[in-house]
Amino acid sequence: MSARTILFLPGDGIGPEVMEEVRRVIGWYARRQLPLEVEEDLVGGAAYDRYGTPLGEATLEKAKTIGTVMFGAVGGPNYDSLPFDKKPERGLLRLRKELGLFANLRPAMVFPALADASSLKRELVEGLDIMILRELTGGVYFGEPRGIERLPDGQERAVDTQVYTTGEIERIARVAFELARGRKNKVTSVEKANVMYTGVLWRRVVQDVHDREFPDVALEHMYADNCAMQLVRKPKQFDVIVTDNLFGDLLSDCAAMLTGSLGMLPSASLGAPGPDGRRKALYEPVHGSAPDIAGQGIANPLACILSFAMLLRWSLGLPAEADRLEKAVARVLEQGYRTADIMQPGCTRVGTAEMGSRVLEALDATT
Repeated sequence: MSARTILFLPGDGIGPEVMEEVRRVIGWYARRQLPLEVEEDLVGGAAYDRYGTPLGEATLEKAKTIGTVMFGAVGGPNYDSLPFDKKPERGLLRLRKELGLFANLRPAMVFPALADASSLKRELVEGLDIMILRELTGGVYFGEPRGIERLPDGQERAVDTQVYTTGEIERIARVAFELARGRKNKVTSVEKANVMYTGVLWRRVVQDVHDREFPDVALEHMYADNCAMQLVRKPKQFDVIVTDNLFGDLLSDCAAMLTGSLGMLPSASLGAPGPDGRRKALYEPVHGSAPDIAGQGIANPLACILSFAMLLRWSLGLPAEADRLEKAVARVLEQGYRTADIMQPGCTRVGTAEMGSRVLEALDATT
């Protein structure tokens, strides 16, 4: 496959709608001598409906071969009664695991035009630019043993195992310190070392990696509950937050709301560099499938478009084009266009497709 081939997995709910706007952005680049090849397949509930599984084996092999995936969203009430291993979300989790996507980058940046859309006061979030780095293939979501068993007295007992190895912690710590060197040079490592053995190991290993390899980067350790409080108390104190799978899931959604809407937050999930230096990667908006608004043409496509900007930067090595796309999104917001989730007084409400059109117009204005 060409290094510029992308596998589209739109998924369920609003996934296909927001991914269509990314297709339009790709078309804009193609008309300007940056052709990208797109292949498409099914995942999540859509895959279950077709194949009886949330991730078909052929789809998984295609993802491994292509190595760069644009992902929409999965899930919906139609699938709530499925067995656990058939639920749409299992397809996404398997993709992350099989592709070795251990580093989940979730930026939380407040666009100037949306500073008043946050649930916090403007002075707390204006200029906010933090990166939450979530370890994605270990921890309690994958640890064994796991499951539900019936006890002799008739009760049931559920078990999920939180487990991390030294190597898993070291590799995510290195990504955090490398990211910080290109930002404000500060890392906050988050765990619960006061009550969890995995937290004790996490803190010790992160500190060791820092002392050996990154002594120039500022490092602080913080308990996860305190970090959640500090995110809503004084969020601009953070630069890069690195944490485990469970805490990263919670804290990144908390940080997302500082920006005004989940519909604004992109993400990238990266693997280790291969022999050719390329990383397998999956890019997806942080929001879910939002089945309550699916098919209505009102979903916010900006998180998905911004996820594509991350793809330009991390998988295609085109930081200038990523910057251009991000500036186009900022320009549209400055012009007062809003989807329903970020609507503000005095602004113009638009739907999914019109928001995509406005981004294309803003891209034209940057050339």
